Amino acid sequence: MSGRARLALCATAATLMASCALLPLVDPASWFLQAVILLAVQSGVGALARRMPLARALTVAVQALASLLLLTLVFAREQALAGLLPSPDVFRRFAVLLEAGAEDVGRYAIPAPLSDGIRLMLVGGVLVIGLAVDALAVTFRAAAPAGLPLLALYSVAAGLSGDGAGWLWFLLASAGYLLLLLAEGRDRLSQWGRVFGGPARAPGRVSGGLDSGSGVIAPVRTGRRIGALALGIALVVPLALPALDGGLLGGSGGPGGGGSGGGGTISAVNPLVALQDSLNQPEDREVISYRTNARRTDDLYLRIVSLDQFDGTTWKTTVRRIEDVPSPLPTPQGLLPDVRRTEIQTNISAAEGYAQNWLPMPFPASQVEIGGRWRYEPVGRALVGDRGQTTRGASYQVKSLVVEPTAKQLANAPSPPADLRKEFTKVPDSLPGLVADTARRVTKGSANPYEQAVKLQDYFASDGGFTYNTQVRAGSGPAAIEKFLRQKEGFCVHFSFAMASMARTLGIPARVAVGFTPGSARADGTMSVGLRDAHAWPELYFEGVGWTRFEPTPSRGTVPEYTRSDVPSGDASDPDTPEPSRSAEPSAAPSASDSCPPDLRRQGGCASAAPEVAAGSGGDGPPLGMIVLVALAALLVVAVPLLPMLWRTRLRSARLGPGGRTPTDAVARTMAAWLEVIDTAWDHGIEPDESQTPRTAAARIVRIGRLPSGPAEAVHRVATAVEQVLYAPSPRLPATGLAEDVRRIREGLHATSTRSARLRATLAPRSAARVVWAVSDRWRAFSDRWSERTAKRWAALTRRLPRRASQEG
Repeated sequence: MSGRARLALCATAATLMASCALLPLVDPASWFLQAVILLAVQSGVGALARRMPLARALTVAVQALASLLLLTLVFAREQALAGLLPSPDVFRRFAVLLEAGAEDVGRYAIPAPLSDGIRLMLVGGVLVIGLAVDALAVTFRAAAPAGLPLLALYSVAAGLSGDGAGWLWFLLASAGYLLLLLAEGRDRLSQWGRVFGGPARAPGRVSGGLDSGSGVIAPVRTGRRIGALALGIALVVPLALPALDGGLLGGSGGPGGGGSGGGGTISAVNPLVALQDSLNQPEDREVISYRTNARRTDDLYLRIVSLDQFDGTTWKTTVRRIEDVPSPLPTPQGLLPDVRRTEIQTNISAAEGYAQNWLPMPFPASQVEIGGRWRYEPVGRALVGDRGQTTRGASYQVKSLVVEPTAKQLANAPSPPADLRKEFTKVPDSLPGLVADTARRVTKGSANPYEQAVKLQDYFASDGGFTYNTQVRAGSGPAAIEKFLRQKEGFCVHFSFAMASMARTLGIPARVAVGFTPGSARADGTMSVGLRDAHAWPELYFEGVGWTRFEPTPSRGTVPEYTRSDVPSGDASDPDTPEPSRSAEPSAAPSASDSCPPDLRRQGGCASAAPEVAAGSGGDGPPLGMIVLVALAALLVVAVPLLPMLWRTRLRSARLGPGGRTPTDAVARTMAAWLEVIDTAWDHGIEPDESQTPRTAAARIVRIGRLPSGPAEAVHRVATAVEQVLYAPSPRLPATGLAEDVRRIREGLHATSTRSARLRATLAPRSAARVVWAVSDRWRAFSDRWSERTAKRWAALTRRLPRRASQEG
C-alpha cells in the first residue's frame, strides 16, 4: 500500500473514531453503518481523483460532488433526477429534513429517536468532517490542522452527550488523530529512505551521535511513546483537578449537605449560586427522569423547596416543625372544592450522582410513596431527608393535583387569613424604595391583587424590556434586587426574587419556589430533567386557590393558562371583558397556546404565525433562485471533470463512423483510424512518436503495450493500410473492417493495463491534450492574422500621412 493510500485510510479511520462520540445521542445507532459506507465511498472517490491526478481543488470538488450525490441517493431519491442527480426539489427536501431534525433535537432528550432529519444531520455531518479531514491530511498533506474538524466533531458530541463514558469517546477520537499523525510521519520519512532504527549496537561500540547501550530508537517509535504519554496526561490530570458541583440543585450537596446536620434553612447564596452554576454547566447532566400520565407536561414543574423568609440579607426557608409523611397528604391550604383539579401520577427516578436532601416532586403533591427516612414539612408541602437521607438513586411515586383556576376565581379571591398575610408579606426596612415604587407604577389601575400579579408577571416577561442572561454576577439582599431593576438583566432567581418582593410590597402573600422545569421528552415517553432545567419561580397566595405559580422569567418555563385569561372588570365597556360566547370548558381542538413555544406565547408571536403558514410563504425551504443556482453549480461541477471523457467518446465515434464511398473518403477513414490507434495507445501511456513510420510505430505499440496476437495483428493491419494510402504508387482502396480492428486494439490495451491506467484512460485521457493544442493553434493563427491585418492598416496609414502633410504644406 502506498503512503498516500495509507494516509487516506487513516484519515477515514480517524473520522469514524471521532464519530463514535455521536453514538450515545440517538437510539438506534444504525445510522453509523450508513455513515461508514458513505464515508468509505467518499474516501475512495478522493483516492481515484488523486491518482489521475487532478488539481487539489478539483479533487476536493469531486469528493464534495460525490458526497452530494450519495446524500441525494439516500435521503432524496424520489425528488432527484433519475434517482441520483440533484434537482431543486432535492435541496428543498434537504432543507425540510434539516428543519425537522433541528426541531427533534430541541424536543427530545438524549438518546433521541432516529428520525430522518436527525439521521441526515448525523450522516451529513460525518461526511462533511470526513471531507475536511481527507482534504487537509491527504490532498493538501497537512495532517496536523486536520485535528480541528475532528475536535469540532468530538466537541459537539461531548457537549450534547450526558453519559458517563465521555473518557472513552475522547480516547477514541484522540487515538484516531494520533494514528493520522503517525501515518503522515511515516509517509514523510519514507520519502527520505528507510525508517531509522535497526538492531541494537554492541555495548562497547563507539558512536558519533547520541547513543546508548540499547540502540537507536526509531523516530516513529518515539512518536508513539510521546503520543501515548500526552494522551495519558490528558486523561489522568483532569481526575486530579477539583470539580464544582451544583449545590442545592446539582449533585452531592443539598441544603444542609448530605450529612446528619441537615438543618432546615437555605440562605440566598445557596439557591442563587447553585442555580447559576447549574445553568452555566458545560454539560447538561441528567439528574432526574420521570414518567407521568398528565395530559400536558409543560406545566409540570418539579418543586424542591420554597424560600419564604426575606430578612433584607438572605432569602431562606423558615425553620419549621417537620413530621412523619402522612398518606395521603392534607388538602392544600386555601384550596376550595369549586376549583377545578385533576389528580395525576408521576413515577420519578433520581440519578446516582444527584444527592440532596429535599425531594423534587410536582406541586401540590397529594400522596408520596418512597423508601428511606423522609419527613414532611406541612407549610411548604415539601419532603426533607432525615439523618443523611438523600435523593441519590431514589425511585418514588407521587400523586399530585393539577389545579386549574379560572381568572374569575382568582380575581374574586377574598382576603387571605390575617396570620398568613402577616407572615408572607413581610419586607425588610432596608428594602430600597425603588422596589415598591416600581410595583405601584407597574400595577397602577388594577382592580384586585390578581390583576396586580398578572401585570407584574407581564412587566418582567415581556413589557419591561428585561433580558435573560445566566452570566450576570450573582448577588443577594435588597441591593441585588435594586441593581436588577435598573440593569434589567438577570436569570430566573433575579426575576422570581424581584417579583416576590414587589408582590409583598403590594400586600400579596408571596414566596419563591426552587426546583426544575418539566425537562425534555424522550422517544420512549419518559421525561429527562438536566442541570440546565434548574429554575426558580414566585408563588403567590390567593384564598380559595392556594399557592399559585407565576412565571416572570422570559424564555424559561411556561406561562400558566390562568394568567393569560381575560381579567373580569365591572366596566361593561372594558374591551378586556370576556364575551359570553367564550366558554371556559376545554376544547377538543388544539389551541394556539398548545402548539406555540412558551417564549413566543409570552411575546405574543403565535397569532401572526398562522397566516404565514396558511399563505405558504415559502418557509419550507431556501428560495427557489438559490436552489436553481446551487443546482446549476452542482451540474457544472459534475460536467467539468467529465468533459475530457465526453470529448474523447465523441471523437472516437466520429473517426470510426461510416463515411463516403469515394476513394478520397476511404483514404480519410484510413488516416482517421490510424490516428485513433495512436491516441488510444497514448491514453494508455504510450506517447506518440511522429518521427516513426507506421510500421515501426505499430511494432512499438505492440511491444510497449504487450499486446497478444489478435490485437497485435490488428495494429499491423491498420499500419499496412496507412502505408498503402501514403506510399503506394497507385494506392488500393483499404480493406474493410478498420473500425473493428481499432476496437480490438483498444480492448487489448485495456486488458494489459493496470486498473488505474484503465481508469485514467477512460476518465482523463491524455490525448485530450489535442484540444489544448488545437485551441493554441487557432489562437496563434488568429493572432497572426490580426497582427498581419494590423500591420497592413498601419502601413497604409503611414503612407497617407506624408501625402496629406505635403498637400497641406
